[in-house]
Amino acid sequence: MNASYFLLILVFSPLVMLLLLLIVPKTERTFIQWFGMIGTLPSLLIALYGYSEVLHGSHLSDWSIKHSWIQFGNISYLQEQLFNIDFEMGANGLSMLMVLLTAVIASMAAIASFKIQKEWKGYTLLFFLLEAGMLGVFTSQNMILFFIFFEVTLIATFFLIGKWGGIARERASYAYLIYNGLGSAILLLVIVYLFVKTGTVNFEKLQFLLAGDGGEMASTISGVAKGWMLAAVLVAFGFKLPAFPLHRWMVKVHVEAPPSVVMLHSGVLLKMGAYGIIRFGLELFPDTFQKASVWILIAGVVNLLFGAFVAFVQTDLKKVLAYSSISHMGIVLLGLGAANEAGIQGAIFQTVSHGFISAFLFLLVGILVYRSNTTDIRKLGGLAKKMPKFSGFLLIAGLASLGLPGLSGFVSEFTAFLGVFEQWPIIGAVASLGVILTAVYVLKAVMDMSFGGLTPLKKTWFDLRKAEWVPAVCLTLMIVVMGVYPSIVSTAIQDSIQSILMGMGG
Repeated sequence: MNASYFLLILVFSPLVMLLLLLIVPKTERTFIQWFGMIGTLPSLLIALYGYSEVLHGSHLSDWSIKHSWIQFGNISYLQEQLFNIDFEMGANGLSMLMVLLTAVIASMAAIASFKIQKEWKGYTLLFFLLEAGMLGVFTSQNMILFFIFFEVTLIATFFLIGKWGGIARERASYAYLIYNGLGSAILLLVIVYLFVKTGTVNFEKLQFLLAGDGGEMASTISGVAKGWMLAAVLVAFGFKLPAFPLHRWMVKVHVEAPPSVVMLHSGVLLKMGAYGIIRFGLELFPDTFQKASVWILIAGVVNLLFGAFVAFVQTDLKKVLAYSSISHMGIVLLGLGAANEAGIQGAIFQTVSHGFISAFLFLLVGILVYRSNTTDIRKLGGLAKKMPKFSGFLLIAGLASLGLPGLSGFVSEFTAFLGVFEQWPIIGAVASLGVILTAVYVLKAVMDMSFGGLTPLKKTWFDLRKAEWVPAVCLTLMIVVMGVYPSIVSTAIQDSIQSILMGMGG
């Protein structure tokens, strides 16, 4: 098979599954549930193969796809010509890492989706649509295609939350739509401005032009304009990350969305914010990003400390994890703001590591809700007696979240802080308070639930079932492998980091 078809199968196989599912009667619950899980496997297998190729030194250039797509007349200020927007997809080490994150979590979330209680067909259709959108975001090679897939994820997630969420699901879904829609509108303005000024939406060409290597074209975008565009990019993806004070919608979503959807939301969709800042911010405006680094570092410190303090005082496990995600995304901002090799590597590592850890934690939340119908920590004491295996996995996920050596969280936090201390030791010292506080609130929540005051345990509080072992073990393996052998990530992203540093003149 021609290798260029791999990306098409990777991204569009969920849509093929969606079309096939349309002919299945909605009453076939068991078939639909199994189909939903099996339908994620083609993307997972290709993602694993592609990532292994990257680790063996392949650049996946033969996977690239480019076809003429949209043509229209001249709107440029520069010269008369017919403008083309090509259908361009491709993958490098960074994007393939994000694709692998997406494919693994999608498969695990599909297993967790067995607990969905109503309208399984509609849910599975939207699940496939969401997966295709996420994979498309990470493989798009131009801004228009990126934006289309970005919007697909927005629509699919909106309906998944609004239809299958908790009591306040509609409020949560509209909050999600409004905040993220505003971010999308700002991003669209940036895309349109760049297209009008340069005549291209291809990431690689824009990187070349904005670096000042494009002669007359590049000179039409001033340093001030680049500053405004970077600010817009940071706000647009700050909604998605989320960055303080743009985070309020995220807590509602984490509380109200079904756990299988939150696995995708916290594990992948939030990480699109970090990926977008890297692709639209660091890669296109490296000099401007470097000049703004101190403000990005301050934003990272605020995110880290705010999230950690608020998580500490929460009594609902979902809210603890929601504010914990905000706090951990502060580490991503810190690493990117450091604008050096260690910092950027730590930020990417944290993006992927937290994706697996947060998905793991919300998998456990889903299991817990299915048994007890509550996530109130005060009502969950003594779980270790009735659910020892569950409590063991909860401890592993908690320790990974607080950064225990040997697990992925430690490598990401250590590397990101190494980059910060290299140039900004005072900011690093202040931010390290957040790491200490993280250890306190994570251990407090885990210990209170596992060994706290004994709650009358009910018969429904049984331990893990066979089907629940699969995602729990898989996500544990991902976290442990990244923790004991971090080269499995750093090797893949080295070329992307070097490209960014070259743009900064490093």
